[in-house]
Amino acid sequence: MARGEQLTDFLPTTKKEVELRGWDELDVILFSGDAYVDHPSFGAAVIGRVLEAHGYRVAIVPQPDWHGDFRDFKKLGRPRLFFGISPGCMDSMVNKYTAARRLRSEDAYSPDGRHDCRPEYPTIVYSNILRQLFPDVPIVLGGIEASLRRLTHYDYWQDALRPCILCDAKADIISYGMGEKTVLRIAEELDKGRKINTLHELPQTVYLAQEKDILGGIKEDDIILHSHEECLRNKRAEAENYRHIEEESNKIHACRLLQKVGNKYVVVNAPYPPMTTKELDASFDLPYTRLPHPKYKNKRIPAFEMIRHSVNVHRGCFGGCAFCTISAHQGKFIASRSKESIMREVKQIVKQPDFKGYLSDVGGPSANMYGMSGNNKAACEKCKRPSCIHPEVCPNLNTDHSKLLDIYHSIDALPQIKKSFIGSGVRYDLLLHKSKDEAINEAARRYTHELICNHVSGRLKVAPEHTSSHVLQLMRKPPFRQFEEFKRIFDNINKRDNLRQQIIPYFISSHPGCSAEDMAELAVKTKEMDFHLEQVQDFTPTPMTIATEMWYTGLDPYTLKPVFSAKTPREKAQQRQFFFWYKPEERNNIMRDLQRMGRMDLADKLYSKSNNSYKPKRNENKQKWKKH
Repeated sequence: MARGEQLTDFLPTTKKEVELRGWDELDVILFSGDAYVDHPSFGAAVIGRVLEAHGYRVAIVPQPDWHGDFRDFKKLGRPRLFFGISPGCMDSMVNKYTAARRLRSEDAYSPDGRHDCRPEYPTIVYSNILRQLFPDVPIVLGGIEASLRRLTHYDYWQDALRPCILCDAKADIISYGMGEKTVLRIAEELDKGRKINTLHELPQTVYLAQEKDILGGIKEDDIILHSHEECLRNKRAEAENYRHIEEESNKIHACRLLQKVGNKYVVVNAPYPPMTTKELDASFDLPYTRLPHPKYKNKRIPAFEMIRHSVNVHRGCFGGCAFCTISAHQGKFIASRSKESIMREVKQIVKQPDFKGYLSDVGGPSANMYGMSGNNKAACEKCKRPSCIHPEVCPNLNTDHSKLLDIYHSIDALPQIKKSFIGSGVRYDLLLHKSKDEAINEAARRYTHELICNHVSGRLKVAPEHTSSHVLQLMRKPPFRQFEEFKRIFDNINKRDNLRQQIIPYFISSHPGCSAEDMAELAVKTKEMDFHLEQVQDFTPTPMTIATEMWYTGLDPYTLKPVFSAKTPREKAQQRQFFFWYKPEERNNIMRDLQRMGRMDLADKLYSKSNNSYKPKRNENKQKWKKH
């Protein structure tokens, strides 16, 4: 509490802290899989602060011990309204394991990066414990783990198709997506004396019910998905479901989704419309301390270290990348904060004792989508495209970067700011887009120059993801030639302004549709551009993305055409090795695989012709001799 914060400046976490506030009862108790950081980037803090602002007495139990006598689950007693479960800012399994199912080096949302502070699937573990201890208290699930498991989904870590998480977690209702409005509405209705199993009209919620208990019955405009049992029998049924699931996640006026599981139905009510600027400001302007709770004194929380001097300017992303969960959770429509709200937060940051003049990020899910929306709002209300920029930029989309430039200039004009960086990903296809409005094109050119000259901390990270046109098409990413064009612009500005900066591209291996030969060609193209790749990853199937459904079903959910995916450790390693063609230890395997593919022409481009013949290792010759 370096700035003089008191315990009462945070949401209470213990019985003593509740008593310090003079409370003899709590309305809502939140259980979080993350450490408690009182910051607008941490979901449990946001929900707690929203409820608090509306007069509810809220406490938070961060990372409760789920072993033994469950004392952490009992210590605050029974809430008047409900228990809320927020398993963490990241899916617990993505947070814990790599794509190869190996333990990550640290848990970014736990003190000192410890791995033993939360269970796997905390949503299920926490809710089942609470149901055992308090069988009559309502349990509300929120956060990304429950949100992206709201319907039948493929779980990579179990290698199984799982039903809606309500079937495993003994909870009453899911608040999916960004939950401020939904959770507040649940609290208000319960406060009126209603029972949790009657709240079937609330937008952006999911519940389980017998057919007779579905509000209004099954209606003509409801979308009836294939049942969970049918999806277990038939992968095509699972693929067909996900076209509807994605389309309804990205519509302003969505249909209700119903899916039968056993003798019940999962009912997914349509989401709220995108938040207005006023609503989003209200969430960000709450009295966060912006610090970890004092219980973590002298402990490092890696995720907090990353964002402590950053500011988020909007929510949502209309990129629609096939492998990304943002649109399924936040939606594709951009909700932007006002300039005034952003500046208030920046002025808070610069007052922090450890602030040295550098903002680490002024960004969002995609850094340069702030303030962007359709010109014709009526057209947007009828649209169900998953992406506003793929396969090409929608002619109705206003891609004006002027408002964002104005924010950058206002931030940099503050005397305490030495430099503000853009750490979030930049969509270069928006910068290269040619609008019919020349003023918008000029703003894009000015933004590009401003970004490269004033907001790069030596390395600008962008995400072309691949070089192959057919893989990029499945990813819903722009053609690689656009990255090449952007790199030319980047290099020219650096040369002209005498800057020594690098562009760092992100790439993915083993994405559905990608073959080892595609990766070999990626190696050649990136070598020709003088890259030794560092920012790379192996595709990880995560619940509720189109790419995951392709990986599991072997079908494109939109065309139902077959799609190849590398699945075995050998296939995945074979693809990944091409990222590191320049490492001597990878060369022999790469040469062997290129020879097997009949693509020694690529070997000539990767390695000198005088030394590119493949010579089997001695143990390989021995193995062949033994077989004969």
